[in-house]
Amino acid sequence: MKSSSAKQTGVGTAVSLPAGSKLATVSIVEDDSRTRVLLSEWVNASVGFRCKSTYSDGEGALAGLPKDRPDIVLMDINLPKVDGVECVRRLRGECPAMLFVMLTVYEDAEHIFAALSAGAVGYLLKRSSPEELIGALNYVVAGGSPMTTVIARKVAQAFPGTPALSAGDDNLSTRERQVLELVAKGYFYKEIAAELGITLNTVHTFIRRIYEKLHVRTRTEAIAKYRPK
Repeated sequence: MKSSSAKQTGVGTAVSLPAGSKLATVSIVEDDSRTRVLLSEWVNASVGFRCKSTYSDGEGALAGLPKDRPDIVLMDINLPKVDGVECVRRLRGECPAMLFVMLTVYEDAEHIFAALSAGAVGYLLKRSSPEELIGALNYVVAGGSPMTTVIARKVAQAFPGTPALSAGDDNLSTRERQVLELVAKGYFYKEIAAELGITLNTVHTFIRRIYEKLHVRTRTEAIAKYRPK
């Protein structure tokens, strides 16, 4: 895990919740004690989230999470006794409202698709910074499926019909390429608007045009086709 001084490069930053909003609860399943403590500290130090419980193995998580009922679970894959993918598979049936985000060192297609098939809504790498992690939690609360950029590209490239484009053969304008570059870096649309000095509605217009020109329907597919000039 990166230290708290790490520079933001990924899925976004924490956002303040309106006054009176309910804190989103997070449980952590991680066998490394140092990482487990660090993650809980990051969650508790953020706006809008609090750590509800932590577990060091899959067996304990299977027994405790149905009682805890957190909103979000950060789940490692390589766990003793019962691995993280199997935990997600079992818990999804028992606790359908619980949202699972994998946080792991594995970035191979086999682990990625096993986790997503089991019911995980997101997949992040442990080298993510605190800003990236909290941004991902905010994205989950907003209904999104956060993925580290390298993971999103692997997911999209696994689908037929989405070959990567080389620079110059996609008819994107300079501004559309600037927007797509920020999307690939994990910026939220509001952040893109602020970075480029344009309105949020304009960002949505650019995104729609990008999707049309690249013949894609999702952010993940667009990222897979992105190639910087």
